Amino acid sequence: MKIAISGKGGVGKTLLTSFLAHTFAKDGYSVIAIDADPDANLATTLGFLAADRVTPLSEMKELIAERTETEQSKSGLYFKINPRVDDIPEKYSLKHDGIRLLVMGPVKKGGTGCYCPENAFLAALLSHLLITRGEVVILDMAAGIEHLGRGTAKAVDKLIIVVEPGRVSIETAYRIKKLAKDIGIETLAVVGNKIHNSAEKNFIKSEMEGFDFLGFIPYDPALTQAEINKLPLLEASQSIASAVREIYNHLAPASGT
Repeated sequence: MKIAISGKGGVGKTLLTSFLAHTFAKDGYSVIAIDADPDANLATTLGFLAADRVTPLSEMKELIAERTETEQSKSGLYFKINPRVDDIPEKYSLKHDGIRLLVMGPVKKGGTGCYCPENAFLAALLSHLLITRGEVVILDMAAGIEHLGRGTAKAVDKLIIVVEPGRVSIETAYRIKKLAKDIGIETLAVVGNKIHNSAEKNFIKSEMEGFDFLGFIPYDPALTQAEINKLPLLEASQSIASAVREIYNHLAPASGT
């Protein structure tokens, strides 16, 4: 099962990624969680110790240079576009509570060739994780889904768009849907988050007709209090945990177990 989670910033992508990763792990699945959001905080939400000292893979310059066989020449930059990455998950991930975490770092943009080795390395790694590996892979992504290309997109079993009650969040969801279609992702679903009442739930559904809804996660102030008091977020709200379990039940059968 390969899952990508996207949506407007602040809607709760990382929280959903964390809850799903823990739920899959508790049910006996091998899980790889990938932080592919430039504003990386998945390690903290998952409860990893020393999360602030995690070095994103895109910043490991020596590793990238070695694997891409980067060479500077008068005519430009030469590098290997299919570097070896099969050992990266074991060597450069963190593991906690049965979940293996990889922090990708931002995809570099612009026309300069010096960024290409980093992108080639990340693209090869993501392709390996989505196509070759047998674990449950969950990606916490930015709204732009920059890490996914046409080749890797076809390996995604479900792209989940997280929305909250509000037009900006919903407009972002429509943009993600278009981007996803452009690279060949057809299996989209929506999760509504921070739902205070049935009116907000109905508003989202009415504004997003034709979308497949996996479920709705209630707003719970206990989550905010846990964050303020630096308590484990995943243990803060039974109502949220129950809602995520229902979402998980829609996803797990697709894994064939």
